[in-house]
Amino acid sequence: MPDGIRFLRHSRNRARCRAEFSCWYAIARSNCPELADQYIQEIEGLGIKIVEVDWALTRQAAAFKANGNISYADCFAAALAKLEKAELVTGDQEFKALGGEIKIAWV
Repeated sequence: MPDGIRFLRHSRNRARCRAEFSCWYAIARSNCPELADQYIQEIEGLGIKIVEVDWALTRQAAAFKANGNISYADCFAAALAKLEKAELVTGDQEFKALGGEIKIAWV
């Protein structure tokens, strides 16, 4: 099982949401699309909210991208945390560039 899925299983009470694209892409790239489909179904069964990308989310992600050296995918994670007033669980030091824009639980 990919590490990202294992982390979600063990920390699902703290995880607010996860970008379906990022999960699927990481699994498909390291394994195969069929396995990625299987894991996405498993994630949905855990009660983790899969969020559709709308204009508000896109706008906030673009604002983060325009203001810092943050990857495209990370901008969406940060934007979702901000819009949902949620805590982002990460160990990625790239998020330090947000300078207090979102709440972060460092792992």
